[in-house]
Amino acid sequence: MEDERQHSPITSPAAELTLKSNPQSLLQNKEIEQVVERLVRSGNLDSQIEAAKDVRKLVRKSKSSSSKIRSRLAAAGVIPPLVSLLHQPSACEPALLALLNLAVRNERNKIRIVTSGAVPPLVELLKLENGNLRELATATMLSLSTAAANKSVIASSGVAPLLMQILGSGSVQGRVDAVTALHNLSTNKEEPKLVLDARAAPPLIKLLKECKKYSKFAEKTTALLQILSHSEEGRLAITNVDGGILTLVETVEDGSLVSTEHAVGALLSLCQSCRDKYRELILNEGPIPGLLRLTAEGTPEAQERARKLLDLLRDSRPEKKMSSAVFERIVYDFATRVDGTDKVAETAKRLMEDMVNRSMELSINRIQIRASSCTPS
Repeated sequence: MEDERQHSPITSPAAELTLKSNPQSLLQNKEIEQVVERLVRSGNLDSQIEAAKDVRKLVRKSKSSSSKIRSRLAAAGVIPPLVSLLHQPSACEPALLALLNLAVRNERNKIRIVTSGAVPPLVELLKLENGNLRELATATMLSLSTAAANKSVIASSGVAPLLMQILGSGSVQGRVDAVTALHNLSTNKEEPKLVLDARAAPPLIKLLKECKKYSKFAEKTTALLQILSHSEEGRLAITNVDGGILTLVETVEDGSLVSTEHAVGALLSLCQSCRDKYRELILNEGPIPGLLRLTAEGTPEAQERARKLLDLLRDSRPEKKMSSAVFERIVYDFATRVDGTDKVAETAKRLMEDMVNRSMELSINRIQIRASSCTPS
């Protein structure tokens, strides 16, 4: 990370040459100096609040050079006093807006904000009943959580339960930001890992119901639901929500490559945990056509998950088994929609052969396992 010591860009010889030939840079530099003077050195809260507002104005009005302005402001030392202002009730909003604008598309500034101690006061702001401040804090957490170096610090702060509360009670934008922040934290490759409470299932299912299944938002939501499906509490929560399994099945049918992979992963996790408990619940929502499509069109991971789930769903009690005629009709209907009537026979044959081959592989594996278990030692 860049040296965090404060330095002024106008003191270097190279900068002085640039400023002589660029009046706009000279004006910007004077404005930055004035902001730093009021924010860092004045010690007056009202003056600091106005300076925080000016930080945001400087970044927003300099669209063509906003990236450079962000870096110059941070290098001049505005981030630590802005973070300190988060502890002042009257200064929270302008400080949050200033920090948000400094963090946009600037990884280094995001790391600086966290290392300056922004996470604890942000967590406290997420506990407030003030919806505007709480959602500005959520947006800031979202922005900061995109930096890989920040994820462990944020994840260990106790922020996850607070973000999960916003899933059910925030505005539309607040809920979207909370989902995205949680998803960012779920991709943390270091400890601590994100732990999701089962109470997140109802709002996540509701959000997935309401959004386009192929959207980026659906991809993030299904990723979180797949994480929930790894615990028994999470699986129960998903199935207890009205339309929970159906929503995942609909995502398998209509989702993007990413959201279908996560959705089928969640369904597979349910069925693998206890087939007798979850298999019929899944079958009742008509998942077969969507799963068949995934075996042909999904990502490699989605294809494998779909095949495993189809095997589990077919391996049911005799009275619940799907007749071969019904199964063939489903396959032919799917093949018609994929390749049209001209190639329906060829596509259906390929799909049926794939299913048969998978079934034979599993049967052989079972025979080998039984044989090895019966072999005398």
